[in-house]
Amino acid sequence: MRNTLLLFLICTLIACTEKPTTTIETKEKNSSNTVVLTEAQEKSTAIETFEIQQQSITSTLKLYGKTEVPPQNLVSVTSALGGYVKSIRLLQGQRFKKGQVLAILEDNQFIQLQEDYLSAKANLAMAEAEYLRQKELNQNKASSDKNFQQATAGYRTLQISKKALEEKLRLININPNTLTLDKITRTISLHAPFDGVVGEVFVNTGKYAAPFDVLFELINPRDFLLNLKVFEKDLAKIAIGQQVQASSNTNPDELFLCEIVSIGRSVNTDGSSDVYARIKDQRGIDLSAGMYVNAEVGVINKNAWVLPQEAIVGFEGKNYIFERLQNHTYRMLPVEITTTEKEWVEIKNSSSLQNKKLVRKGAYSLLMALKNKPEE
Repeated sequence: MRNTLLLFLICTLIACTEKPTTTIETKEKNSSNTVVLTEAQEKSTAIETFEIQQQSITSTLKLYGKTEVPPQNLVSVTSALGGYVKSIRLLQGQRFKKGQVLAILEDNQFIQLQEDYLSAKANLAMAEAEYLRQKELNQNKASSDKNFQQATAGYRTLQISKKALEEKLRLININPNTLTLDKITRTISLHAPFDGVVGEVFVNTGKYAAPFDVLFELINPRDFLLNLKVFEKDLAKIAIGQQVQASSNTNPDELFLCEIVSIGRSVNTDGSSDVYARIKDQRGIDLSAGMYVNAEVGVINKNAWVLPQEAIVGFEGKNYIFERLQNHTYRMLPVEITTTEKEWVEIKNSSSLQNKKLVRKGAYSLLMALKNKPEE
């Protein structure tokens, strides 16, 4: 009986001893992110509290892409009548001015066309004189109607022929108004239609270029587009008319302003869609087709839960904010930042922070007090 009573007392003593130990461990665990200030410390720290709030915040969406020439700015140069390439004046990548000679072609058909025109012009002068003579005779009843009709038909036919030959000459850059017997030439020149850059050269000296052959591909750089890649999850943030700030990899410090003009409706194999932006003012900007560019678009996130940046403290690569529990007691809580704009940051885990008194000023002082407090 005495031994049984003694064993009961020992078990009871052990149980009573273990319970406070568990309470102490819990307290130490909770106190690792909690700091208690004295009244004097709190006063000197000048702590201010606030509650998390909703407001619009602008974030920056970073994009990448390439410069691209719109179809209307990519011009293929051909020769209307074809001919042998006598000389080439420009190489791929070279800049040119409007009216500058790109290449010179020669062919017998150029000579023949000029001959036909001058002959038609001379014959037309004779036909016109005969037409006027027959007209006067017919009015005076000195000539038959048949003769007048034949003279009229011959005159009209030569007018048509001369006009058609004039247009053919203009197609090969020969001015019919200045063409005379002494100016007949066997060569023609191909001229640049605008200021630009030679994209590609498809011919060489001595090669015959048929009328349907492309000799040059010219780029008009006045209206470059940016082909930007936007992933599917970000497409809803993009809209026509949004402003884009971009720079090339070649010259990253040279920024230029663009405007979104088109949004693709198909998704590429890499999960992105093509969004096109037009450069608003390209004067002084040195760009070429196919250059890599980086761009930034300002995106407005409506009704975002935000905190002031001064309330966020960083420690060991993570972000935290302090909550006021009661007088002089503060607890450090982890937060995840999604967007930053000037003095505000958007918080991902906002629901856990609502209806809490959060520290706006003095957060860094609380962090120092928490991490430098003596171990209990």
